[in-house]
Amino acid sequence: MATTVRRAVLTLPAAPLGSENPLPALRAPDGVHAVGPGGPAESSRDGMPRGMARQIGYEPLRSLLPVRIRDGYRRERSEQEFASIVIENEHLRVTVLPGLGGRVHSLVHRPTGRELLYRNPVFQPAHFALNGAWFSGGIEWNTGATGHTTLSCAPLHAALVHAPDGGVMVRLWEWERLRDLPFQVDLWLPEDSEFLYVGVRVRNPHERPAPVYWWSNTAVPEDAGTRVLAPADQAWHFGYERALRRVPVPRWEGADRTYPLRSEYPADFFYEVQDAARPWIASLDAEGRGLVQTSTGRLSGRKLFVWGAGGGGRRWQEWLTEPGTGGYAEIQAGLATTQLEHVRLEGGAEFSWLEAYGPLAAEPAAVHGEDWDAARAAAQDALARALPADGVEAAYAAWRAGAADAEPGERLAVGSGWGALEVLCGGFELPGTPFEESALGEEQEPWLELWRTGVFPAPRRAAPPGPSLVAAHWRDMLETAPADPLTEYHLGVAQWHAGDVAQAVRSWERGLALAPSRWPLLRCLAVADALAGDPERAADGYAAAFEDLAGESRGGELWTAAEAALGQEAMAALLDAGRLPQARAVWDRLRPALREGGRMRLLAARLLAVEGHVAAARRVFEDGFELPDLREGEEVLAEVWSALTDRPLPSRYDFRMRPPTS
Repeated sequence: MATTVRRAVLTLPAAPLGSENPLPALRAPDGVHAVGPGGPAESSRDGMPRGMARQIGYEPLRSLLPVRIRDGYRRERSEQEFASIVIENEHLRVTVLPGLGGRVHSLVHRPTGRELLYRNPVFQPAHFALNGAWFSGGIEWNTGATGHTTLSCAPLHAALVHAPDGGVMVRLWEWERLRDLPFQVDLWLPEDSEFLYVGVRVRNPHERPAPVYWWSNTAVPEDAGTRVLAPADQAWHFGYERALRRVPVPRWEGADRTYPLRSEYPADFFYEVQDAARPWIASLDAEGRGLVQTSTGRLSGRKLFVWGAGGGGRRWQEWLTEPGTGGYAEIQAGLATTQLEHVRLEGGAEFSWLEAYGPLAAEPAAVHGEDWDAARAAAQDALARALPADGVEAAYAAWRAGAADAEPGERLAVGSGWGALEVLCGGFELPGTPFEESALGEEQEPWLELWRTGVFPAPRRAAPPGPSLVAAHWRDMLETAPADPLTEYHLGVAQWHAGDVAQAVRSWERGLALAPSRWPLLRCLAVADALAGDPERAADGYAAAFEDLAGESRGGELWTAAEAALGQEAMAALLDAGRLPQARAVWDRLRPALREGGRMRLLAARLLAVEGHVAAARRVFEDGFELPDLREGEEVLAEVWSALTDRPLPSRYDFRMRPPTS
């Protein structure tokens, strides 16, 4: 059977993504993927390699700008159609979702009908991506910075390209905005191959160096017999206590941690792949069958992520899919030893590598034996028979020899217009990944006019401000543009991103003088006051911002998203400052439909409790509510519950991902 590529439609029970949050993401990421207090010193004493320590400290994110938070999704699901691309030969059928970050949704071994991945039967966003919406299952391509990519639920460009073997392959590409870097992912199935080949390239078209992050994350089915194998005798354990420590593989603290269900709490195990070893990782069931991933040497890191067998991890697994669905673990491959690191890419340079995914079968008695060396060798020998290392190197060389730069043919999907804007303004030459002007859209229009005329245009209609751009060249253009209120707003956001807080505040204050719409500027100033340690002034600013927004709001999806986001921030700030009447006033101004949202219900419980109505606050929990945008590692449900009662936290609210602190 010749390899074929076709368009298809995938129908799933799906929750709607909803609107982006129109408030600029001024606060730093929440830090769940950063080493916490005491972590670095402890890890250094435990022998952290200097290179790892240096890369952990290299260019962490200061903010998520220019990306917007995506938190408008809900949990009510209905049947929804998703555009998909199916790549198929006689051995494998691969289903790709170009509209959802290029996720490989399914990888089926056709001779047996066996699904090699954990295939989520629903589409349910949850707050695991750096910018919010993310969903579980399949193979995802994480780039940008530590965590799940901001493109998790975003469309990528996709097209057909000639494959190295003369067949056809699918190219996915996009402009990653956190680091201003283009990337591509090429997927192809040679006609007689049992392995999916994936060529990846990240380019730095700028003169300056850039921090790069890449981890390919694969969700695999998990049960009591699942074991994950990799060429390592040690690993770096990182849990939600945010401490990094070296542990032995496979046994640690009395249990064999290569079996995902033998850990209690969610955790990462970053394997120290042995020097000169072929990089690979496999997940095999009790019968010794499963999935293996291998690559060329550039992608040297390997990791196992486990949800664990404890209550919090199992609750998260239920939350991300539907009741009765089997659980999953993740096997991952990255550019560094750990996911806490960013790797320096010089200006004008690129990183590239080739990955391969396919079925693996090994002697079950060997791979599940007590002898770790023998178990690992059994899996490695099975891989060598199925796909020799020199075969991977040859495929990579053939891809780089011409296919990687080949111009795309038939277009299969369209991504964002941000890459087209950057290529047009920067004059970049990027063979193989054309960011064409036809992709420019409404969000890019004002920035294109700024570049062409030096003036940021006034909006055509009253609406919350559009997205801000923050790179140095855009900041320079804003600084020389006429200083109208909207320009001052965007300039302040860019200055804030650059770390010039005082200048950002001055820009926002200048904008207020003549602003017809004051709430965006007031909200930015309130965030600045909060982060400067002045909760009283921040509370005043938030109250004024929400009052102005409530008076201006015209209805519709974008205005409703602004009201919901600012209402949550304002109520939280007012409660933190002890301004109960003002917090109640914000609640009273909210539209009734917004009060039913999970975050608002939780804020209502907090407000009732501090007003002295503790029983009423408990009833909010007892009546039941959900936080659709509950963040990875967030413990707010347990914290509010413990303030209301000494009773155990109900299991429906138990999302705790770390051991209790003493």
